Amino acid sequence: MTLDTASIEEALRARLASLDEGLAELTAVPRDPMSAVSFGKRIGDGTTEAIDRMTKVGTAEQLDVMRTDVVRALAKIEDGTYGLCDRCGVSIADERLEARPWSVLCVACASRRAG
Repeated sequence: MTLDTASIEEALRARLASLDEGLAELTAVPRDPMSAVSFGKRIGDGTTEAIDRMTKVGTAEQLDVMRTDVVRALAKIEDGTYGLCDRCGVSIADERLEARPWSVLCVACASRRAG
């Protein structure tokens, strides 16, 4: 299969904009940044707020990792290496690139990264 890098680049740029928007929402300073967040023994507003913030931090970290891969994939399009694994240099399966155009690692290397 021949990769249509123009449409892939367009999709990656749209994904990058979406990630930036999501990260901006997740990392926005709360209305009252001076309010204390407590982990009390009873479930209450403070505990709920703290759990919400922890969840947002985890989600923001995941989005940031994806954003890094999207930026890297765009750079690979520019330098002509899109579709090649950053770690081992083999071609990334077309099916993987169709499902995740921001993939910069082949399946084997990506599974080692997660492990």
